Amino acid sequence: MKKTAVLGASTNPQRYSFLATQMLQENGLEVLPLGIKEGLCAGLPIVTKWPEKVDDLDTLTLYLGPKNQPEHYAFILGLKPRRIIFNPGTENSELAALATIQGIEVEEACTLVLLRTGQY
Repeated sequence: MKKTAVLGASTNPQRYSFLATQMLQENGLEVLPLGIKEGLCAGLPIVTKWPEKVDDLDTLTLYLGPKNQPEHYAFILGLKPRRIIFNPGTENSELAALATIQGIEVEEACTLVLLRTGQY
């Protein structure tokens, strides 16, 4: 089963990270919501103490704006996902280049659209 980490998970059901977490689950994927505020994201507890390692992590989908990403570069890259999805508004050429150097696939896309169109 593909495992996806949602970085920027929110308790707000109107946020795209919440909707993505919900839709990923509906598509039978294992989801790890990572955020800074405790609570539930689509029924899953938000992990606020981010792990150094996540076994079998396929995808990291970003819902963290580019201004807030640099302090988390080491964490993001250290997870060694197969790919990183930069959702609209999270695009960051610097992080994308660093990921590519490490052999991580980079995709600028909307997780919700990828799921709805069967391209995830």
